[in-house]
Amino acid sequence: MSSQARVGITGLGTMGANLARNIAAHRIPVSVHNRTASRTARFIERFGDQGPIVGRDRIDAWVNSVAKPRILISIVQAGEATDEVIAQVAPHLDAGDVLIDGGNAHFRDTQRRHATLAERSVHFLGVGISGGEEGALTGPSIMPGGDLEPYERLVAPIFETIAAEVDGTPCCAYIGPDGAGHYVKMVHNGIEYADMQLIAETYDLLRSGAGLEVEEIASRFERWNETELESFLIRIAAQVLSKRDEATGEPLVDVILDAAEQKGTGRWSAEDALELGVPLTAITEAVFARSLSALVSQRQIAASRLAGPPPADAHLSAQPEEAHHSRSRAPLATERAHSRLRLSSPDAQQLAEDLKQALYAAKIVAYAQGFAQLQAASEAEGWGLQLGVPARIWRGGCIIRARFLDRIVEAYDEPKQPENLMLSSFFADALQQAQGPWRRVVSAAAQLGIPAPAFSSTLAYYDGFRRARGPAALIQGLRDLFGAHTYRRIDREGTFHTSWSGDGSEVQV
Repeated sequence: MSSQARVGITGLGTMGANLARNIAAHRIPVSVHNRTASRTARFIERFGDQGPIVGRDRIDAWVNSVAKPRILISIVQAGEATDEVIAQVAPHLDAGDVLIDGGNAHFRDTQRRHATLAERSVHFLGVGISGGEEGALTGPSIMPGGDLEPYERLVAPIFETIAAEVDGTPCCAYIGPDGAGHYVKMVHNGIEYADMQLIAETYDLLRSGAGLEVEEIASRFERWNETELESFLIRIAAQVLSKRDEATGEPLVDVILDAAEQKGTGRWSAEDALELGVPLTAITEAVFARSLSALVSQRQIAASRLAGPPPADAHLSAQPEEAHHSRSRAPLATERAHSRLRLSSPDAQQLAEDLKQALYAAKIVAYAQGFAQLQAASEAEGWGLQLGVPARIWRGGCIIRARFLDRIVEAYDEPKQPENLMLSSFFADALQQAQGPWRRVVSAAAQLGIPAPAFSSTLAYYDGFRRARGPAALIQGLRDLFGAHTYRRIDREGTFHTSWSGDGSEVQV
């Protein structure tokens, strides 16, 4: 490539490398850089003939290899690594250049970096990019936030070219100022946590409650993926469950240690929801479930010491449970452990059928909670988010892409947008239709002693949300008694306190 590049990328991990290849495949000249020069050299050796790509070893040479006004993208680990890249790059930038953070940064960090670089007249964009390894290469969902004018003038033509497309529309759209793009990506990842937890609970109930084999569950997921449950995660869940371990011949899922790791975005979503006062039960329970899964040694002790529910009901029977030594590299060994409850055949069949509708209902609630968080954050930060935009660009490329995102787009395209997605006519009807199966699933899980925190919490949220009056009046009374925290009344304006230990009189304060 003889002329200067149009865009530069630093950070040649999986996402950065594939994004660079994606850009080059669209004949957009790109210059790449990595902190370790050997990785840059390997990248050029492997992919340098795939398009107009050059590599540079030094930061200054990399910056200067890109035409002005420069468009530079950093895709490195969030936190200190991103700050280090900015500190190294900033001295070489000119006014009007655009520096983009395409990693999973916390939105508060993005706001701080945006303000700092603005003092140098450098534009900073915090951009959420979803799609994983495949999406980065073939077309991701892109969520840009930051300065609108340079985005539209310089960056949008590139991002809209490399993004996934649905119905001829790029899965890329400007989100809002400063940290808005990274915030929307954070909530996307939080919904992803909830979605995966619900799928895992569905698998657990199908296998441990209904007694289906792994292959049967995989086939069921494949069938569900041809219905309203169609989504990327359902499709790959079937793919994972269909895979057999070459060493043991067992389903691969049986030799994977049952400890789910996390990188922080789900936790950030839950933490910020607490700050905003938004009940984000599905995402938060998904985060807690991963934390509980990490307690492997404690759970193994508890499995033999803590009792589960007795088979008191006629439709339940106790059967021996097989516990797998998933740490072993030898052929999969099993041992007899504590008894596990199983449903009778008709009830097992009912549970298996109910789970499809229950999963759909719980997913609706998880998405409704995520969009409620986006609305609350937009109001708190003054971002002016258009909630239909994330739904539209999440339809392709990203991890949570799903058929029913079209319905979310339709809900937010209405002249009067719903205050909560559950209140839109389509989703209200869907929840009503799924209510019976949903309740039976949660009940069966409790009777069987199979943890279903995401199913249970979404149903509790639904029931709490639909009540015109709940028990919180008692909580306010308790708070006023022990701490004089006051309360409001339903029959007149003002704030009141009762003299609980005195004459019992009520005073307005």
